[in-house]
Amino acid sequence: MTRAAYLTACISLIALIFLGIAWELRLAPLRPGGSALVFKVLPLLAPLFGILHGKRYTYKWSSLLILVYFAEGLVRGTTEAPPARWLAIAEIALAATFFAAAVTYVRGTRNQ
Repeated sequence: MTRAAYLTACISLIALIFLGIAWELRLAPLRPGGSALVFKVLPLLAPLFGILHGKRYTYKWSSLLILVYFAEGLVRGTTEAPPARWLAIAEIALAATFFAAAVTYVRGTRNQ
């Protein structure tokens, strides 16, 4: 169970980083040619090393950080037109997946 949570967290975090970059530079930027909102992925890079190395403390605090991206997805999913709406739904799904995997990993490694 812990290995699956680890892999799910790694994949969903990396996918969320790539989604944010593609969203704001190519797929549906706020301004033609790209948006400065691409910098929203920078905070996701902070926990990447710890997540990839299975650091329990990183899983704890990044599960709180990811809620910001979940909230952004909710706001943009309800206020923007397609294709940005679909990207926001993908962001919500990835953030929720990461959150669930991080909590599962932390619970599974409690006694280690």
